[in-house]
Amino acid sequence: MSESVSQAVTFDNIGSVRWYRRGAFATQTAYVGIAFIIITLLVAIFTHRFLSYGNLLNTSKNFSYIGIVALGSTLVIITGGIDLSVGSVMGLVAVMTAILMKVLSATMLAGIPYAVMIVSAAGGMAIAAVVGLINGLLIAKVRLSPFVTTLGMLSICRGVTYVITQGRGQAPTGPYVDTFYNLSDGKVFGIPVSVVYLLVLAVLMGVALRHTRWGRYVFVLGANERAAQLTGVAVARVKMSVYVLCALSAGLSGILIVGWLGSAPANLATGYELKIIAASVIGGADLAGGVGGPVGAILGAALIEVIRNGLALFGADTYWEQTFVGSIIILAVLVDKIRTRQPE
Repeated sequence: MSESVSQAVTFDNIGSVRWYRRGAFATQTAYVGIAFIIITLLVAIFTHRFLSYGNLLNTSKNFSYIGIVALGSTLVIITGGIDLSVGSVMGLVAVMTAILMKVLSATMLAGIPYAVMIVSAAGGMAIAAVVGLINGLLIAKVRLSPFVTTLGMLSICRGVTYVITQGRGQAPTGPYVDTFYNLSDGKVFGIPVSVVYLLVLAVLMGVALRHTRWGRYVFVLGANERAAQLTGVAVARVKMSVYVLCALSAGLSGILIVGWLGSAPANLATGYELKIIAASVIGGADLAGGVGGPVGAILGAALIEVIRNGLALFGADTYWEQTFVGSIIILAVLVDKIRTRQPE
């Protein structure tokens, strides 16, 4: 055997992975985290009011409402779907919860401690679950397009909200209404309770995605639905579950906003769809499916809110917010494309 054949052939490029594809930098979430830190520092340096307690309190509340729904939206996006109805669901649930509190206050439930508040909130969340179930059934069973289905549901929910209220806002009333405000707009050790809800839900979502069979199915479904079906995954059931969870997250956020505002205007959360989906996508959820997580959703929501708050503190036209958000979405997708590009 010749010497040239007997010598081992080595390839220097095998196993060599560039730094921006290793460890934490292997995900888009890491780059979003870095961008969030840099932008936050810049805003804090040039606007001293940013670090005031009142401003931080309002900022954290604003981003937590978007973040809670972004968690549900991220689940849908991981499966390769999309939910455009979340803003309208927030408005419908908020209005119905306030109306139920008013109506039930005149019944025998008013004499039972906390019953009116609990039943009203449960009724609002039940409405959200029904909307999510309808979305899931139409998409998973009837096989309608997620975009068209949820776009239609957006219009239906908003229309129903206006019909019920005739465009007038609804205020929560009845016994123990102060408790309702404490649970929806209170503080825990100085931290807004909405932020606490967001963090708890993020932990639960992370555990469910990484350490349960259902979570694995969610990722497999988004990566390759056909393969998931062939391996025995209950595709329709998993799809329906994520749309129900997304609607429930929207319902919860809507109820929390009612506590913050002290009323439920008929146009509540109009246009929030862009912010919510943007938070998920900016945070690393891939619209093609198979990628995403709670940390990214929170970072995406926080980044959008810091930009909005910074523009307000700088005295800039707040209408620029949508321009910046759109630019960040494109930039995030571009960076991820460059990061994952295979060398020729």
